[in-house]
Amino acid sequence: MNYKKTTLKNGLRIITVPMKETQTATVVVMAGVGSRYETDKEAGLSHFIEHMFFKGTEKRPTTLDISAELDAIGGEYNAFTSKDNTGYFAKVDSKHIGTALDVVTDMYLNSKLEEKEIEKEKGTILQELNMYEDMPMRNIGDVFESMLYAGTELGREIIGTKKTIKSFKRKDFIEYMRRFYMANDTVVCVAGKFDEKKIIREIGKIFGKMAPGKKAKIFKVKEKQEKPELKIKFKKTDQTHFVLGARAYHWNHKDRYALALLSVILGGNMSSRLFIEVREKRGLAYYVRSAVESFEDVGYIATQAGVEHKNLELAVKTILAEYKKVSKEKVNEKELQKAKDFVKGKTVMGMEASDEVAMFFIDQETAKKKILTVAEKFALIDKITPNDIMKVAKDVFQNSKLNLAVIGPHKNTKELKKLLNL
Repeated sequence: MNYKKTTLKNGLRIITVPMKETQTATVVVMAGVGSRYETDKEAGLSHFIEHMFFKGTEKRPTTLDISAELDAIGGEYNAFTSKDNTGYFAKVDSKHIGTALDVVTDMYLNSKLEEKEIEKEKGTILQELNMYEDMPMRNIGDVFESMLYAGTELGREIIGTKKTIKSFKRKDFIEYMRRFYMANDTVVCVAGKFDEKKIIREIGKIFGKMAPGKKAKIFKVKEKQEKPELKIKFKKTDQTHFVLGARAYHWNHKDRYALALLSVILGGNMSSRLFIEVREKRGLAYYVRSAVESFEDVGYIATQAGVEHKNLELAVKTILAEYKKVSKEKVNEKELQKAKDFVKGKTVMGMEASDEVAMFFIDQETAKKKILTVAEKFALIDKITPNDIMKVAKDVFQNSKLNLAVIGPHKNTKELKKLLNL
């Protein structure tokens, strides 16, 4: 799949990915700023801005004006805030690409940020925060990262705190956007069926006057963990949720593909080692999965599951045994090939959808040193050997790098501490 990168005079980057076989088109506009760029007083501001962009522009004064225009053409649209960036997107029937581009870019460049709307939206976001508190299956990831990156911007929740959410005024939004929403840190990606020359020309007109600037640097995390760590969030729940993992690699690390395959082998699908051991053989969990998370400077590999309260120790023991096993015994070629084919299959299926394609390219442009095509990524995956998997497993699954976060009605931590050698 071919793509084209165009850089405007003000530094704004445009990625275009034509797809002849689809009838859809997706527009994504992404700012290279997320929650880890905020000060403590600004915690949650990146996410709040994302909400406010849907509250009206001069051209489309209300939320209804924005949503009705995209709903009228059957569009799918939304936005997201991560710790590293904030994105806005719309996916439409390709004949409506002009509307999608106009609406998304209008929101990005011309939002009114009215004080009365800010005050109203505080209630919405506070309810969003409360909702996450009532979803331990989702909240456990935040608890895990707050332990891993305690005392740093990366350890804070993206949504912020009740105190910071209530404190924001219009001037805070204006000042934050002045610092971070700049042309040379904005990427626009269009994927699907469209006229490439025309789209590049249109984006150039829309963003040509956007001002560039100097982006503030993140405070990089300095990892100094010397022994396993345990964090329990006491909550009366019907099920205990936990994340057990280890510190691993940043997003440009040379071993990132081996780490990704290791994650698949452990808990990436329904025939993975942990799914079979934890769910099928022992009946300990309904869901159990492993995944890799990476940032510019740090990263981790972790397994998450939900279990009956009394089975927490056994589930943790079972996962630790698999971590140890994969560190000491080479995976066979067949199992490794299965993991490679799984990743490739999922990628290829995703590449049939214009929104997945747009995110594949824009994520790399905002985060990585260079964009790799699907074929180039597959070539790197194919090079991974059983020795590479074992080397990475030995490196990351060290006792001193282990971390366990738990949400549930647990106070006695004696057995867990013993399992972690604390």
